[in-house]
Amino acid sequence: MARGVNKVILIGNLGKDPEIQNFDKGVKKAAFSLATSETYRTREGQEIEQTEWHNIVARRNQAQFVEK
Repeated sequence: MARGVNKVILIGNLGKDPEIQNFDKGVKKAAFSLATSETYRTREGQEIEQTEWHNIVARRNQAQFVEK
Protein backbone atom coordinates (compact mmCIF):
# COMPACT_ATOMS: atom_id res chain seq x y z
CA MET A 1 0.00 0.00 0.00
CA ALA A 2 1.46 3.35 -1.05
CA ARG A 3 1.37 6.27 1.32
CA GLY A 4 1.37 9.90 0.33
CA VAL A 5 1.50 13.28 1.96
CA ASN A 6 -1.37 15.70 1.51
CA LYS A 7 -0.72 19.42 1.84
CA VAL A 8 -3.33 22.13 2.19
CA ILE A 9 -2.81 25.88 2.35
CA LEU A 10 -5.65 27.79 4.03
CA ILE A 11 -5.74 31.57 3.98
CA GLY A 12 -8.40 33.10 6.17
CA ASN A 13 -9.26 34.80 9.44
CA LEU A 14 -8.88 33.55 12.99
CA GLY A 15 -12.10 33.00 14.90
CA LYS A 16 -10.34 33.75 18.22
CA ASP A 17 -6.86 33.58 19.72
CA PRO A 18 -5.25 30.12 19.61
CA GLU A 19 -5.55 27.94 22.70
CA ILE A 20 -2.07 26.77 23.75
CA GLN A 21 -1.52 23.68 25.91
CA ASN A 22 1.84 22.76 27.43
CA PHE A 23 2.79 19.13 28.05
CA ASP A 24 5.79 17.29 29.49
CA LYS A 25 9.26 17.95 28.06
CA GLY A 26 8.20 21.28 26.53
CA VAL A 27 5.79 19.77 24.01
CA LYS A 28 3.03 22.20 23.00
CA LYS A 29 -0.30 21.95 21.23
CA ALA A 30 -2.10 24.88 19.61
CA ALA A 31 -5.77 24.74 18.57
CA PHE A 32 -7.70 27.42 16.72
CA SER A 33 -10.51 27.95 14.26
CA LEU A 34 -9.96 29.55 10.87
CA ALA A 35 -12.64 30.99 8.59
CA THR A 36 -12.21 30.88 4.82
CA SER A 37 -14.65 32.63 2.51
CA GLU A 38 -15.54 32.33 -1.15
CA THR A 39 -17.61 34.82 -3.11
CA TYR A 40 -19.36 33.99 -6.38
CA ARG A 41 -22.24 35.17 -8.55
CA THR A 42 -25.27 33.12 -9.48
CA ARG A 43 -26.58 33.02 -13.03
CA GLU A 44 -29.08 35.67 -11.99
CA GLY A 45 -26.23 37.99 -10.94
CA GLN A 46 -26.75 37.65 -7.19
CA GLU A 47 -23.48 37.77 -5.23
CA ILE A 48 -23.15 34.95 -2.68
CA GLU A 49 -20.51 34.74 0.06
CA GLN A 50 -19.96 31.32 1.57
CA THR A 51 -17.84 30.88 4.72
CA GLU A 52 -16.40 27.62 5.99
CA TRP A 53 -14.86 27.09 9.43
CA HIS A 54 -11.83 24.83 9.88
CA ASN A 55 -10.63 23.48 13.23
CA ILE A 56 -6.82 23.45 13.18
CA VAL A 57 -4.50 21.62 15.58
CA ALA A 58 -0.73 22.15 15.52
CA ARG A 59 1.85 20.33 17.65
CA ARG A 60 5.48 20.80 18.64
CA ASN A 61 7.36 23.27 16.37
CA GLN A 62 4.23 24.37 14.51
CA ALA A 63 2.51 25.05 17.86
CA GLN A 64 5.43 27.22 18.95
CA PHE A 65 5.14 29.17 15.69
CA VAL A 66 1.37 29.62 16.19
CA GLU A 67 1.95 30.83 19.76
CA LYS A 68 4.29 33.61 18.57
